[in-house]
Amino acid sequence: MKRKIVYIDMDNVLVDFKSGIAKTEDHLLEQYAGRLDEVPGIFARMDPYPAAIESVYFLSKLHDLYILSTAPWLNPSAWIDKVEWVHKYFGKERNSLFYKRLIISHHKNLNAGDYLIDDRSNNGARDFQGEWIHFGSDRFPDWKTVTKYLS
Repeated sequence: MKRKIVYIDMDNVLVDFKSGIAKTEDHLLEQYAGRLDEVPGIFARMDPYPAAIESVYFLSKLHDLYILSTAPWLNPSAWIDKVEWVHKYFGKERNSLFYKRLIISHHKNLNAGDYLIDDRSNNGARDFQGEWIHFGSDRFPDWKTVTKYLS
């Protein structure tokens, strides 16, 4: 039986964006008010979303997983920070879960797959050809509900 392809967004799905804000200096929060995703290095400060790591490892036994994220166009450090975050929490070795399985795109609808777990409809998520699992919605409020649905 062919394994289904599941794409997982990073920000507010795998990664707790608010945790990065909480670790950012006040002067940067003021300087980048209204555009916090442009704070240099903010993505490197973020913690995993609750239950994300365990859920992803469980789902990796059932499905073919990829990270599909968007990085802010005006924050070049975000692109590097996202790769380093994946290395930190999932490893960077050839046998690690997401080795060469991180896709950064502003057009998520161009990826072929069965499921996209994403908290927002932006950047092509709404037009994804498979099923968009709206993370944080009433139907899928957390990793427990997503894991149960995909099991």
